[in-house]
Amino acid sequence: MKISERVNSMQESPIRKLLSYSDDAKSRGIKVYHLNIGQPDIPTPNYIYDAIKNYSERVLAYGPSQGLKVARETVADYLNGLGYGVNPNEVFITTGGSEAIIFAMMAVADPGDEIIIPEPFYTNYNGFASMAGLKVVPLLTKVETGFHLPDEKEFEKLITSKTRAILVCTPNNPTGTIFTKDEMEMVVNIAKKHKIFVLSDEVYREFVFDNKKHTSVLEVEGSEENSIMLDSISKRFSACGARIGYLVTKNRNALNGILKLGQARLCPPTIEQIGMIEGYKNMKSFMKEMITEYQKRRDVVYENLKNVEGVFTRKPEGAFYVVVKLPVDDADNFAKWMLTDFEVDGKTVMVAPANGFYASPDKGKDEVRIAYVLNTVELEDAIKILSLGIKEYNKRKR
Repeated sequence: MKISERVNSMQESPIRKLLSYSDDAKSRGIKVYHLNIGQPDIPTPNYIYDAIKNYSERVLAYGPSQGLKVARETVADYLNGLGYGVNPNEVFITTGGSEAIIFAMMAVADPGDEIIIPEPFYTNYNGFASMAGLKVVPLLTKVETGFHLPDEKEFEKLITSKTRAILVCTPNNPTGTIFTKDEMEMVVNIAKKHKIFVLSDEVYREFVFDNKKHTSVLEVEGSEENSIMLDSISKRFSACGARIGYLVTKNRNALNGILKLGQARLCPPTIEQIGMIEGYKNMKSFMKEMITEYQKRRDVVYENLKNVEGVFTRKPEGAFYVVVKLPVDDADNFAKWMLTDFEVDGKTVMVAPANGFYASPDKGKDEVRIAYVLNTVELEDAIKILSLGIKEYNKRKR
């Protein structure tokens, strides 16, 4: 039986595609350091669990398609505390940040339309675009310039009659780059000029290091009609399994369209929204400590990578990822080999080959993404094993 071209053409996740090799390694008794996936090991705050445990409604009923009123008010209060000027009616709760992205794509573009995304980018953008029938048009950024955006002329080269949006992520997954205020204003100005949308993924808003500043699309003057901000509680509250995200837009037509999509899937999870509310109410009690811990991890990874011969990277500014250029011929083969043929004292490392974070052919072939979501002792050990693996892999290739 034939299945759809939609799923046949979807990209396999570089984050998860080597999982079977990892499972095989574990079955042989090898400890695998997972640097391939952004799954935090920091405990989910008890406020969230306690709120869920204390949920007392006798019937777990359908909720509003746009999310519980109190949940939308809580999100608006949080964003207004940052100075963004958001009305609760401009907040739409989704089933994870993934649904927020898919809904936004489907609301602003039709099948066959184009969306410009600076690459490397979060690999699932490719999958979401395939689901929506959209074409991803990549805009190359480079490790040598810290993966910051090129100038307006490079965007203009890619804009066609089918362009409907520019999607940016800041702080960035997979690069750890924070786009500056000037960069965000440039993107908004391009969108206004061409009457297209800016979709701004800001899941890692708090994950900012070295006193740098995150700039939201919501605070860029004149962005109101052209912007949709995308967010999630997954990383902020170390609650990836809760599947609660949201989007914010002041464009009433876009919001009305998104409501139709939301009604078709009925409603987002109710109990997890209850947990989210308490998470936001108590953010100040745990967020600063969490960010301090991630900055320590960033420093450990960066300082140890600098000492690995042939490796090149830039110091990540935010999020908890870094893209690293390795002295190997093929990062895909290397990552697989680390799981099938290499170990040090019964341990090995799993990384995500970075070619899957690009839409352009042959880009990222010698790069990997590292997620620094382990404690500092394990991260130091993992980078040491990675360094030894690089040497042994290249020795065997001679």
